[in-house]
Amino acid sequence: MSGSGGPAPGGAGASGGGAGPSSGAGSSRGGGAEPSPGRAGPSSSAAALGLITWDRTAPSGGNTYNAELVTALRASGTDVVVHALPGPWPDPGAADLDALAAALAAHRASVVDGIVGCAAPDQVAAAVRAGRSVVLLVHMPLATERGLDPAARTRRDRAERRGVRAATAVVATSATAAADLARRHGLGTVHVARPGVRPAAPAGGTAGTGGPPHLLALAALTPTKDQLTLVAALARVADRPWTAALVGPDDADPGYAAAVRAAVDAGGLTGRVAVPGPATGPALAAQWARADLLVLPSRAETFGLVVLEALARGVPALVGAGTGAVEALRLGAGDRGLPGAAVPPGDPAALAATLRNWLDSADLRGRWRAAALAAREGLPTWAGTAAAVREVLDPPGPADPPPPAGPPPVRDAGRR
Repeated sequence: MSGSGGPAPGGAGASGGGAGPSSGAGSSRGGGAEPSPGRAGPSSSAAALGLITWDRTAPSGGNTYNAELVTALRASGTDVVVHALPGPWPDPGAADLDALAAALAAHRASVVDGIVGCAAPDQVAAAVRAGRSVVLLVHMPLATERGLDPAARTRRDRAERRGVRAATAVVATSATAAADLARRHGLGTVHVARPGVRPAAPAGGTAGTGGPPHLLALAALTPTKDQLTLVAALARVADRPWTAALVGPDDADPGYAAAVRAAVDAGGLTGRVAVPGPATGPALAAQWARADLLVLPSRAETFGLVVLEALARGVPALVGAGTGAVEALRLGAGDRGLPGAAVPPGDPAALAATLRNWLDSADLRGRWRAAALAAREGLPTWAGTAAAVREVLDPPGPADPPPPAGPPPVRDAGRR
């Protein structure tokens, strides 16, 4: 699930891409955030809700979701204690698993990021047997990250299957992801808690500046986010005026990041395509301010939080067809139509054709922009996300039976 910001207004950084893991100790999430504010401390109470994640802090959609969820839960009156666990999740060692077991034991109920919980099915099962409520929040299935060798993919898939089946409940970040998890692991129920988005000022873009249209890709440089397909597509429309920025962490898969930069050079796009690494604060705000179109060509997305972030700024988006990012884009559909389009993932010719149509047609650019601006008022909120999670944690009981007809029965004061 791609996303650009953290809990602070204006965003905490450029997208780290989806919340799924990479083949190494890190992940395309760009690192797990300690959902600010606060970590677990000596005053932690078993009555508080535990939010258990990993300790990496590079910006990403999954990390943004966790941070915003904590903020919204606390705003609604829920006491939350965050455990940001170190370790090479989702490939933990024995000490990492022990730390998770201790965090689970510290609370009667915990929400556990799938990057941690789905990699530790025995600890999840033991906590549930001990009477703890363990809700797994799955940002992206562990086995869907591109670049995994077959053995690692199988190992992660099996661990995740055991974990989600052992958990008290499973939450996905979109209906698309929930259906995939249910099918993948034979689950009867997967709850949905879609991300929200903070209101933002409309991006000015390049209109009125005299500059060419500017494209923004906001995701970690990983095979799953597939910037190589985007670079190949841009090379096919090099005869049109445009600029582009591929912004996001480049340390999750350094070899892939190097390949992206090499492709930019080989395609003669140096000077037109910037690959600056992650951006935070004012640098990120400046990237959004210039954007005329978000391009998210991911091979897999559970939702695509960055699409909501674009729509909040009136920026239309191109997303991968068949991914959860389409669900995010459709949330912006209204009387003015869809604020963008979906293209087949991994197909540079199809992506180039769509980009060419957009670049060549001022009318199409105007219609997509108008649809994105119109979508700003109806986007989901983080308060809604928190409410969906609270309902999983504390589902409503059966309705009270209607009162009996006639006068109420008289209780004998001598009987209890």
